[in-house]
This record gives sequence, C-alpha cells and structure tokens, in this order.
Amino acid sequence: MPDADRGRLRAAAPAMPFVLVTVLLDTLGVGLIIPASAIYGWLVSLYSLMQFVFAPVLGGLSDRFGRRAVILPSLFGAACSYLVSGLAPALWWLFLGRLVAGITGASFSAANAYVADITPPEKRAARFGAVGAVFGLGFILGPWLGGELGGYGLFVLPESLAKENRRPFSLARANPFGSLRSLGKHPVVLRLTGTLFCAFMAQMILQSTWALANQARYGWTPRGVGRSLMAVGLGMAIVQGLLVRRIVPRLGERRALLVGLALGAAGYAAIGAAQHGWEIYVLILLLALGGIAGPAVQAIITSEVGPKEQGELQGALNSLSGMAAIIGPIIGTGLLAQFGPETATPHIPGASFYAASAFSLVGLVLAARVFATLPTKVALVVRPD
Repeated sequence: MPDADRGRLRAAAPAMPFVLVTVLLDTLGVGLIIPASAIYGWLVSLYSLMQFVFAPVLGGLSDRFGRRAVILPSLFGAACSYLVSGLAPALWWLFLGRLVAGITGASFSAANAYVADITPPEKRAARFGAVGAVFGLGFILGPWLGGELGGYGLFVLPESLAKENRRPFSLARANPFGSLRSLGKHPVVLRLTGTLFCAFMAQMILQSTWALANQARYGWTPRGVGRSLMAVGLGMAIVQGLLVRRIVPRLGERRALLVGLALGAAGYAAIGAAQHGWEIYVLILLLALGGIAGPAVQAIITSEVGPKEQGELQGALNSLSGMAAIIGPIIGTGLLAQFGPETATPHIPGASFYAASAFSLVGLVLAARVFATLPTKVALVVRPD
C-alpha cells in the first residue's frame, strides 16, 4: 500500500466511532415507530421507499464530494426529522418526519463507504461487524444522540476519500435502477446479489412480523415485545461487535458467509416452531450468530470494487435492501394474516418465520454456487484491531 494511503488511513481511523454513531442514528429510524397503529405499515413503507430512492443518490454524491460532505448534513437532517416527528401536531407532520428520516437515513451508503475507505481489505469483516453491532444497538438506544453529536462530528470526522479518487456525479448512476445495473460491472458482486437480496428479505420479514406474530402466539404485551427486541439487539451487538473479528478471519470470508446463512436459516425456522415465549430468548442466540454473514459478504464485495465506486456500491446495496423492505413486509404480514389466525386452515402461526428461513436457504445455495466456480481462497488469521 502506498505511504500516502497508509497515512490517510491512520488519520481517518480515529473517526470510526463517529461513523458508528452515524450508522446508529440511521438504524434508529427503522424501529422508532412501534407497530401499535393502523398506519404503521404506511409509515414503514414510506421510510423504506425514501431509502430505496435516495441511497444511490447519497452514495453517488459521496463519490463526488467526499463522505464527510454527505454524512454531516444527513445527521443534521435526521435530527430535524426526529424533532418534527416528536412534536407533530397533526398526522401529516408524522409522515413528513418519516419522509425526511428515510432520506437522511440513506446516508448509510456513505457511512459504509467511509468504513471501506479507511480499512484494509483483510480487516473489513471486523469493521463491518462493528457496524452490525451498532445496528443491533439501534433497537435499544434513542434518537436524542443526533442533536447532541451533530456539531461534534465537524471536528472528528476527517475526509476519507482522497480527491484523486473522486469522480463526477451522474444522475444515470445515482438512481435506484441505474445503481442496481451498475452491479453488473463486477461479476462476483453481481452473482452475490441474489444472496444479498435473499438475506435482506429474511431480515425484513422478521422485522415486520416480530411484534405482531409474537403478540398473537404468546400473548406478549408491548413491554414483552420491547424486551425481546432488546435481547435481539444485544445479541447482534455481542456477536458482530466481539465475535465477528475472531470468527471470520479463522473461517475465511466465504465460509463465514455460508455458515452465517445456515445459522440464520436454522434460527428463523426454530423461532417459527417455538411453542413457548421463553424459547424465543434461547433461540435469539442462534439467530444472532447468523449475523456473521453480513460483515463477511461486505468484506467480499467491497474488495471487488475500487475506491472511486464505494459510494455507488453501497448505494446500490441499500437500494437492494430498500426493495426488500418494501416487498418483505407485504409477504410477511400476508402470511401472518393467512395462516396465523386460530381459524386458519392450515393453522401455521410461524409461517412468516418459515418464509424467512426459506429465503436464507435460497441465499445459501446461491452463494455456494458462486464460490464453487471461484478459485480457492485461503483463510488468513488476522490480528483483531
């Protein structure tokens, strides 16, 4: 690695905690609206639609003007969106708040690109594991950090994208469909797109039906749902923040992806079959261990793309996630409505979780087929940061 690049990595590395806070604030927008309202589905869909549309825009802008120029204004916008939602005097204000939150939450693209910029390829799985841990903490912490840290980031977030690695902004690329087409430029990334979409679908089905299904199956109160989500968040944080940096280097990124998908599929299916509410807390660990797949696949695909395209890549991946966030809840809640009621024939209360398991298995098969055609890659033991 050239000395100039090494120096840039050292200079930007201390900003990693701030990037993680940015990801946390982006993630909080997913779960702030508790499913206790008839308009819940519309609010979730609006948020997901905005992320689908604007993730490639913000990713492309970060490739042109730098990550810092996108992340800091997005934090300010997120703080404003939470303020609007919290003080909403009428219903349409709440929709406005969710619209702005979805747009600013798309800065996940720039944040992930920042991580790729400042991390050597062999250590990216550990760093993306830290991002995944923060995603888990997003189920626990509140949005007030946005206002507190918005000004602080101006001083601790040096730019990660060197000027020579920037490129002109293009509307042809910075739209959901153009960004998804751009994945075709990188064969390995393109072939893993099916796996990624399946993983996103499983996750979105789980998120959209967790509260509704478990309230119906076990009679959980909103407090019980909240405690279970806290357990999910803690499990994700522990696995991705602590275990990923030890597991992935030893298994290798490819095997870690396959093992993670298999564990996830088993976890979804086991939760679907659980007969008692207390079993869910035991099975959350299995589901959390499946989280090693996310950092592994991020490490693989970011290594296939040059520094000038990291923002575009992350925008495309977030658009892919946005598609799943639109389609997944429709499938999950549809299955719950069709097979969940006591009068349903057949009565399969865990049908949505079985669907999530099926998507994970399909993703596993697709990834295995991709890796079967690629040269063998030896796993290296990398010292954790």
